[in-house]
Amino acid sequence: MSDDAELPPPPPEPERAEAEKAESEKPVPADAPIELVSPEPEPASPELEQEPAEPPHAETPSGAASPEEAKPAEDPIPEDDLDPDDADDIDAPLTVGGLYLALSFLTRLPLRLQETPAPGALARAMGMFPLAGIVVGGIGAAVYGLIHQLLPATASAVIALASTILVTGGLHEDGLADTLDGFGGGATRARKLEIMRDSRIGTYGVLALMVSFALRAITLAEIGDSLTVAGALIAAHALGRGAIPIGMQALIPARTDGLGASAGQPSAVQIGIAIVLAVIAAGLVLPTSVALAALAGATLGMVLIVGLAQWQIGGYTGDVLGAIEQSAETLALLGVLAAL
Repeated sequence: MSDDAELPPPPPEPERAEAEKAESEKPVPADAPIELVSPEPEPASPELEQEPAEPPHAETPSGAASPEEAKPAEDPIPEDDLDPDDADDIDAPLTVGGLYLALSFLTRLPLRLQETPAPGALARAMGMFPLAGIVVGGIGAAVYGLIHQLLPATASAVIALASTILVTGGLHEDGLADTLDGFGGGATRARKLEIMRDSRIGTYGVLALMVSFALRAITLAEIGDSLTVAGALIAAHALGRGAIPIGMQALIPARTDGLGASAGQPSAVQIGIAIVLAVIAAGLVLPTSVALAALAGATLGMVLIVGLAQWQIGGYTGDVLGAIEQSAETLALLGVLAAL
């Protein structure tokens, strides 16, 4: 075949289309292998290669909070976890809550606390102690005034004192008895503290209660006049409760446990408030000279027990604080009688 031979011309376009159609319509044998041809990938757009697209956010159901809103709010720091040095910044010196706490602790009036007081709460309420004393003394004064209409002064005085003991549950009388039992019956400091913790009462405690009650009853009976007795009771109870935080400031806790240590240390502000309230109460219900005599007696009674406690056990306990109140109250009444 020569190089000059001409190739046959291609079939016309319609004939070629019909041929391809006929070829595609031919039946495929069942045992013929099936070839899978994957399509060639299209070139990616330059714009899509720059930065991957962010996945769409899931739609939030109606009424549901978004993730930001679903985060729980941070709880405030409870007061128990606060630094005790910052306690005075939390509790104001004069509050209704402080008076409520003072009354619930010092009396048996039907006052219930909603929750256990935080550590140091009682110390921060001691500025209100004289007001609790005014309540107790006022109850005794009312009882004396009523009974004195029917009975002599001596019987009225005994019943009035019994009413104040009933209101307080004998809290301070118990402290006086335990303190004198320990101081009189123990040979060493450790033994004295052990006796004071014993709930049983001994000879020294009985004698201390007898002397204290007799002195107060006789003093009130000698005063006689209902209005003067009322003033004497209110002033003596206010001054006696006001002496408690002063005694705590003058001494250190004799134990690492117990009520005296757990109550906390009253601040200078609380002590100042207690002194001011006690002095004002005495000045309002008694003549000035008589009120000053009551204040002098209460001061002497406090100093007596503070010095005795420092000598015997080197500090204070809850019982010593009760003895301070009883001594200050008794000598305050004697001061009133001496000044009349």
